[in-house]
Amino acid sequence: QVQLVESGGGSVQAGGSLRLSCVASGRLVGGYYMGWFRQAPGKEREFVAAISRSGRNTDYAPSVKGRFTISRDNAKNTMYLQMFSLQPEDTAVYYCAADAGTWITDRRDDYDYWGQGTQVTVSS
Repeated sequence: QVQLVESGGGSVQAGGSLRLSCVASGRLVGGYYMGWFRQAPGKEREFVAAISRSGRNTDYAPSVKGRFTISRDNAKNTMYLQMFSLQPEDTAVYYCAADAGTWITDRRDDYDYWGQGTQVTVSS
């Protein structure tokens, strides 16, 4: 079992930055592929970014590529999402997730464990 807790959300103006953290407890997070998803009001949860176990491989949704950076520190059992140039359309609850599978994935159903989410609000 893996327990995930996100933090770092908040309210910023357009063009601002935030860094989200996801701390894992239970099993070592180094054994899992990890990802970030987000869900805006009235919309389905969508893929944001994913990272391989080692951190060497990453994948991003086209809407955030070049603005967001996913990283991880397995020694700290922590994953991060650095977000730059935030826009109002980035407003959502952001969730971290862990996947016990064998490849990096953007599919929500592939992830086995989820955090409770952290709210990000971007005003224009």
